[in-house]
Amino acid sequence: MRIGLLGFGSMGKTHKYCVDNLKYFFQTEQSVEVVALCTRHIEKAKEIAERFSIQKYTVNEDDIIYDPEIDAIDICTPNIYHYETAKKALLAGKHIYCEKPLAISYTQAKELADIAKNQGVKAFMVFNNRFLLPVMRAKELIEKGELGRIISFNAKYLHSSALDINKKAGWKQDKDICGAGVLFDLGSHVIDLIYYLCGEFESVIGKSQIAYPTRVGVNGEVWQTNADEAFYMISKLKNGAYGTIEVSKISLGSNDDLAFEIRGEKGSIKFDLMELNFLYFYSNESKEKGYTKIECVNRYPSPGGIFPGIKAPVGWLRGHLGNYYAFCDSVINNKKASPSFDDGAYVQRVMECAYASDREGKEITL
Repeated sequence: MRIGLLGFGSMGKTHKYCVDNLKYFFQTEQSVEVVALCTRHIEKAKEIAERFSIQKYTVNEDDIIYDPEIDAIDICTPNIYHYETAKKALLAGKHIYCEKPLAISYTQAKELADIAKNQGVKAFMVFNNRFLLPVMRAKELIEKGELGRIISFNAKYLHSSALDINKKAGWKQDKDICGAGVLFDLGSHVIDLIYYLCGEFESVIGKSQIAYPTRVGVNGEVWQTNADEAFYMISKLKNGAYGTIEVSKISLGSNDDLAFEIRGEKGSIKFDLMELNFLYFYSNESKEKGYTKIECVNRYPSPGGIFPGIKAPVGWLRGHLGNYYAFCDSVINNKKASPSFDDGAYVQRVMECAYASDREGKEITL
């Protein structure tokens, strides 16, 4: 399976790491390799290709998309470019692995999902947190009915990366490149987890926040912030559950603080990314009250992994490894894509409704 990688920022490097290390963690029936790279500058592309053993490099994505020797396209470019690139690749018959969000509007995302189905290719989203072992365990408990009817939830993803107004803003803080703000960047992950674990959304109330209207821009000059730095949601799900979602890059003291609580009639679960090897489970049917701390580590069937052993603690990269393995397994063994472009389009729809609620000051039904 030959992959063309578009973009080599932090996510491009993460994806290359995953491809190189799949053979250690999972049983793969075919070899998987990144054989081509596209970045904006040819000197940089050459340097990266030599350092990371990539055969071909270019500054023109079409050289990769229309290369008959390449099976799949991995999109790690800024959000505003996803739609055009993914559409070309889909129509060229390539399988696709795309970073979130899928596009910058629901209309674009839905079109891509429809094209993927019509083309009969595997079109995968990077919703890597689905593949963290405690999240996989949470999914299992919910599907077994251990929580019963879900009543409520709260979820958050907090960073502190936008607190320094004298630090140059990154492209994810610029609406003209990112397409939106923190709701796209962090919120897409949280919305997907609630959707994946708890079900579809019925309505949302959204409120954005810009705490620092003026800061240093990408070019080092004074710049007016044009994208949300924090976003808050109250949501109702189709199953009747209510919950809150908070995402922020202006949360003092935070690192990579993704966490959720899901509460049902029979049980509740808690997860925190900063405590990655455990899931907390409360059962109302147990004689012993209090949360049970469930060891997850590597004690999980595929794609839980076989390396470095069932007792070894896992790290942040494991979710990306699991997501990439699912993509490769889907392509090689013709399995259903999940998380798919349909999932990406659904998350896009929820985010669009949340932004509409913020603009209009009212609850929006999906």
